[in-house]
Amino acid sequence: MDFEIDSDIKKAHTMPSFCYTDSDVFTRIKSGFSRKWHFAAHSSQIENFSAIPIYHTADMVGQPMLLTNDEKFHCISNVCTHRGMIINNAPCNNKNLLCPYHGRTFNLSGNLLNMPEFTDVEGFPDSSDDLVEFPLFDWKGLVFTGLQPSGISGFVEELERFVGWLPIGEFTYDESRFREYEIDANWALYVDNYLEGFHIPFVHKGLHATLDYDEYRTELFEGGVLQVGIAKDDEQSFDLPATSPDYGKRIAAYYFWFYPGLMLNFYPWGLSINIILPIEVDRTRIIYYGFIGDPSLLGKGAGGQLDKVESEDQFVVESTQIGVRASSYDRGRYSPTKETGVHHFHRIISSELRRKK
Repeated sequence: MDFEIDSDIKKAHTMPSFCYTDSDVFTRIKSGFSRKWHFAAHSSQIENFSAIPIYHTADMVGQPMLLTNDEKFHCISNVCTHRGMIINNAPCNNKNLLCPYHGRTFNLSGNLLNMPEFTDVEGFPDSSDDLVEFPLFDWKGLVFTGLQPSGISGFVEELERFVGWLPIGEFTYDESRFREYEIDANWALYVDNYLEGFHIPFVHKGLHATLDYDEYRTELFEGGVLQVGIAKDDEQSFDLPATSPDYGKRIAAYYFWFYPGLMLNFYPWGLSINIILPIEVDRTRIIYYGFIGDPSLLGKGAGGQLDKVESEDQFVVESTQIGVRASSYDRGRYSPTKETGVHHFHRIISSELRRKK
């Protein structure tokens, strides 16, 4: 299961095929997700509620979570400390949290308030009867959490550098743009595909018509990748401030990826978030959220046909999953000009696997 990815992309071979097909490798990689930060919600999703479930954390890190709002945000366990019942399955506006199984009640910080029929229980309650609280990190309304997370500072520095000028905290959640579905492919194949613009002229004819392919660029940072799409002259682009490192350029999109499976796609109209959730070695759930900054720009430019682009990507990724199972395939090579993001990702996976030994 051990393998190396040469640091020199001109010499390196890609990740071995068993990384996409072996269940033990899948389990080892996913076990490391508990050390990472994961997207919880945008502030606009909870501003009108007292609590919302974070649905994907149960499968991502093995912990159902709740984001609560009592003048400040908390991330707490969504599992009752009595018998393990899920407390909330939908957003609510209750002042307290009531377990629907046996009536155990908690406040929005997770502290136990009441439990019927427990008067004679010795040593009850104690701290173990409260709901566990998890770390939170809030950057401009984007809220992140995790079990024992670390390593978000580099990601935030890159976000601040390129899109910190955007009023992200003022974006509004557009429920009509929510998508959730599963594909028959390993999660890493989906990330591979996302991390390069190499395939755009061949797979995404509509997107290719909006972007200057020759000017498409990739930047690497610790734990992540930024891809920058440059608009053709007559296509929609950001109105960049003079403080932007890209001032004077026609930026169509900023595509941020943060290990393992978070994708923040910034367009002139707002933000599309993709969460890539590994389910099984050859089964992946894709979750999409949309947050609107300027509704007048929807449907234009690189962010105008996201459902079509996603369908095209799904076809490619599922077809590649069939290919990597073939006895004739093991490892390929990287394009030094177009696949630096994929190379960076594979080196992270290699490091994560060695760490688990």
